[in-house]
Amino acid sequence: MKPLVLLGVLLLVLGVLSFVIPLPRREHHGVSIGDAKFSVETENSEKLPPAAGIVLLAGGVVALIVGLRKT
Repeated sequence: MKPLVLLGVLLLVLGVLSFVIPLPRREHHGVSIGDAKFSVETENSEKLPPAAGIVLLAGGVVALIVGLRKT
């Protein structure tokens, strides 16, 4: 398989997954006053913006078209 076709398939898969699978994000907030430490850790799961998924899908389609062309 040509490397450009493989890259196109990979970008297509990543583009589809970006619409479905959320990415976990962890934030740590803390305050230290003398010897006392107070902290809160929050966890969020957010999906990528739709524009990122569209760019990945478009890049995958372009890579597939260019990779499958016969020269």
